[in-house]
Amino acid sequence: MELQEKIAFYLEDIDTPIGRGINLFITGLVLASSAIFVAETYQLPAALKTQLDIFENAILFIFVIEYFLRFWCAKHKVEHVFSLFSIIDLISILPFLLSGSSAGFLRIFRWFRILRLIRFIGGNTVFGYVSSEDSAIYTRILFTLFSIVFVYSGLIYQVEHASNSKYGTFLDAVYFSVSTISTAGFGDIVPLSQLGRFLTVLMILTGIIFIPWQLGDLIKRLVKTTEQVQTSCLSCGLMPHDLDAQFCKRCGASLEHPH
Repeated sequence: MELQEKIAFYLEDIDTPIGRGINLFITGLVLASSAIFVAETYQLPAALKTQLDIFENAILFIFVIEYFLRFWCAKHKVEHVFSLFSIIDLISILPFLLSGSSAGFLRIFRWFRILRLIRFIGGNTVFGYVSSEDSAIYTRILFTLFSIVFVYSGLIYQVEHASNSKYGTFLDAVYFSVSTISTAGFGDIVPLSQLGRFLTVLMILTGIIFIPWQLGDLIKRLVKTTEQVQTSCLSCGLMPHDLDAQFCKRCGASLEHPH
């Protein structure tokens, strides 16, 4: 296997120890960098903030290397650049690529980094196999809600906190986002800037579009489940299966239907 093929394999593989280790490492870095963003919205000692900045820059450098490795290994580079995962990866490293631009502008892009976890939801993941379609749908719904709240809370905080004392920390922005999406709308925290209000409108529209779409998949799955039988695969234990299924949809083993 050539070097390019080997690197491409391990960047996508989550079955072998090396591939799983690499992807767990990347996942850990995404979570760690997101935690740093949240921590920096609070009052921290200067020494700790300096250490967090160094750690964040190191993570960002690793992500830059990963991005260019994925591009180098891609067989169809144009398609790769415009793929969803690649666009998200590019957005997450823009602070490095645009280091000569305004620091305030660059910090906006940090909040999109959590979307890199889209790679690791549903099906066979670095955290283990999602054992059923129901679990995969529940995972997507929860991740969609979490992503909308996290990303928009970060963006609104970034835009508002300098001039709006109501947005003192990231948690204040989360409180506003959850109360807005849930339509509770207490009104005690509101954006004052035009950009903050525009982001609020986008957050509401994003929730209206994506959440019902995910719930629609769940409803379809529940309807489909009524047409299935509780046949358990003797090889891997997956259940249920369609009435006319002869083989397990996960491992391919022959099924024995109850009579």
